Amino acid sequence: MRTGAKLVTGAITALVALAAIPKVRCFTYSGGAMRHSRKLRLSALLALGVTAAAMLAAGAAAQPPFKERFHDEGTFVDEDFCGAGLTVDGTFVVDGSVLAVAHGPDGLAYFLEHIRATSTFTNSANGKTVTIESSTNGKDLRVTDNGDGTLTILNLRTGNDVYYGPDGNVIGRNPGQIRLEILVDHSGTPTDPFDDVFLSEELVFGSTGRSDDFCEAAVPALS
Repeated sequence: MRTGAKLVTGAITALVALAAIPKVRCFTYSGGAMRHSRKLRLSALLALGVTAAAMLAAGAAAQPPFKERFHDEGTFVDEDFCGAGLTVDGTFVVDGSVLAVAHGPDGLAYFLEHIRATSTFTNSANGKTVTIESSTNGKDLRVTDNGDGTLTILNLRTGNDVYYGPDGNVIGRNPGQIRLEILVDHSGTPTDPFDDVFLSEELVFGSTGRSDDFCEAAVPALS
């Protein structure tokens, strides 16, 4: 199982204390860590581990080409939202798809994923709600067999978060992209990504675009 990888978004930065949701190499998003099994960090997706487990089980029984769609939804409570002392009740809905195909003469797997999510945060004291609409796309640009039992994966992540206040108006945005170089041990099976083990990752191209801080936008809107 490949682990590691982060895609940075402001919405998720606000939720880093809440959870880090594992995912298979099939899909990634911001904030904490599994990729090839990458980590998917969708805005407040605290229960996405269920989806990840289902994806991993499906992947373990398959070889590229591999294609899957997934859906998850749930609720959570944050008793110290953004460190501001607010208690918020949250909901999330996430939908996505993942495709793995073999490329090149060595048949190494390349992944492509699309994810959309909606998360809400409601102040339990006054009923005010902030909503995040999130989307992300990711793909492997290059997978290299290093000849020593490891693979190096260059992965591109692009995404956009839009934050909405209680009146439905936009209070912030966080679009951008990053590139990650991820090193995995292929466990003796370079063409099978589902038994890979994460070794390290490096940010090779930093976040671009506007980066509104989610907490700075959300806390005043919820207060």
